[in-house]
Amino acid sequence: MPNILFFGDSLTAGYGLPAAASFPALIQQKIDAAALPYKALNYGVSGDTSAGGRARLPAVLARQPAAVFVLALGANDGLRGIPVGETARNLQAILAAVWQQVPAARLVVAGLEFPFDLGALGGHRLAHYAAEFRALFRPLAEQSGAAFIPFLLHGVLGRRELNLADGVHPNAAGQRVLAENVWAVLGPLL
Repeated sequence: MPNILFFGDSLTAGYGLPAAASFPALIQQKIDAAALPYKALNYGVSGDTSAGGRARLPAVLARQPAAVFVLALGANDGLRGIPVGETARNLQAILAAVWQQVPAARLVVAGLEFPFDLGALGGHRLAHYAAEFRALFRPLAEQSGAAFIPFLLHGVLGRRELNLADGVHPNAAGQRVLAENVWAVLGPLL
């Protein structure tokens, strides 16, 4: 059965929730309901950055071949104020490595926006960083020939009822919205 690898951070892992509540597990339910021959595998690691993902990718690909690879990394880079160019290079390297190892793999990139307060950056610099961060994902998808999810957290960000108490991580209801955002792009691809 072909694998769909969801490669991300705590948003993918379903931080603070049972594994069955994460959006990759919910996507598996949609796959099963549609009688599609795919297995969704959750490779979300809480706290992971694009550099961390780049470092762990070879071990993941050695274990699991990917028919579809969904890249959902970058949120922790934004939280840490990592230069956007560095994040972009890491994400490009991840997609290139997947394509090199599995040329037939379908690629999907999940876009993110920078919603967090980086007090140390200050107002103008923060606004500039947020715009630069948001703008990195679509060109990354286009250059890689990947399908594009415009904003993984669409409909969830800033909505208290859809997030855990930390206001950053989706709760079970929020993960269902993420699953819908992903399925809107992934479903037709499958």
